[in-house]
Amino acid sequence: MSTGRILVAGAGGQLGTVIVRTFAEAEVVALGRGDLDITDPVAVRERLHAERPSLVVNCAAFNDVDGAEDAPTTALAVNAFAVRSLARAAEEVGATLVHYGTDFVFDGETSRPYLETDEPGPRNTYAASKLLGEWFAAEAPRAFVLRVESLFGCDPGWRGRRGTLDTIVDGLEQGRDVRVFTDRVVSPSYLEDVAAATRFLVTSRAPHGLYHCVNSGRGTWHEVALEAARLLGLTPRFQLTTMSQVTLRAARPRYCALDNRKLAAAGFAMPSWQDALGRWLKMKRYTHG
Repeated sequence: MSTGRILVAGAGGQLGTVIVRTFAEAEVVALGRGDLDITDPVAVRERLHAERPSLVVNCAAFNDVDGAEDAPTTALAVNAFAVRSLARAAEEVGATLVHYGTDFVFDGETSRPYLETDEPGPRNTYAASKLLGEWFAAEAPRAFVLRVESLFGCDPGWRGRRGTLDTIVDGLEQGRDVRVFTDRVVSPSYLEDVAAATRFLVTSRAPHGLYHCVNSGRGTWHEVALEAARLLGLTPRFQLTTMSQVTLRAARPRYCALDNRKLAAAGFAMPSWQDALGRWLKMKRYTHG
């Protein structure tokens, strides 16, 4: 299936950058924050009607989890109501919509990876805004809502906000003390694999709907950091901590791992996070000479 013209909102972000590159052979309309105010429903509708894309990929988000507690209106505007505008405009022009969700929609009070059918229980403003965005996206007739978490693997030279794993690897490579949680369980998501899964879903006959789009497996941040140190051949200097020892403005879920078997059943088996981490670090070494 051909993707036709693709409109990418949030194209300047870490995920948007990779999405634009992944669909480079198509006609991509890459829109950053200065190109389209997605919180303006009139502007969104006019731009989509002007571009007439067959696919809209929304990579824009307000990702400041703690900041959302002090700016709930902004979080809701970007993460929820802007998605409603994109979904409605996508329906009007007959486009498929891809929107990215988050593991934070769950409360973290479990001991096994979450399924798409599990009941959400957001614990903070950011999570609530993202859950609303999922619901609005799902109103589009042809929509893929892809939950990701702990994104890693920024392009070389990336100067924006970096994910936890990118920060951990930076600390290991620089020989600094690195603080890691021993009790927070995650399923890291490699940007390249998320983009590849996105491409597969929109170019295949996969059913529309909600998917957990993370690398396979799970681990505590300590376990993930240990694997990074092993692959780098470095002796780590970790400051081990637990969730209860750290005071954060917004409550975080403790157990965040997501089960991606639905994505595999649709035809795309995500590699393990260990495999993804190894590929990224190998790429980094090659890029840096």
